[in-house]
Amino acid sequence: MSPRRNRTGGSDDRRSEAPTPFGGSLRRVESYGGEDWVVQTVAGQAGRFYRCPGCDQEIPPGVGHVVAWPDHGAGVEDRRHWHRACWGARERRTTAVQRGRNAPRY
Repeated sequence: MSPRRNRTGGSDDRRSEAPTPFGGSLRRVESYGGEDWVVQTVAGQAGRFYRCPGCDQEIPPGVGHVVAWPDHGAGVEDRRHWHRACWGARERRTTAVQRGRNAPRY
């Protein structure tokens, strides 16, 4: 016996439509630092490592994350890849300051 399929009860027309990679539910505009940012949730299937500006840690390939860029017509070079939790906590965090071993902590 084959496994049961869950069907939504809709027409078959919805299944024939190709999903858009930049769907309206995945892209939104949020405020950060006094300006509007376009924020998009991605699945992380690009096969690249990215560095999160919130925690300064790498985002490995295959990990879902958030891509954000200024809304004022910025180019591809202005896009930043964030962990979802880091983007959510961006207003509560300070910048990740890198210090040397013997540097003072003040």
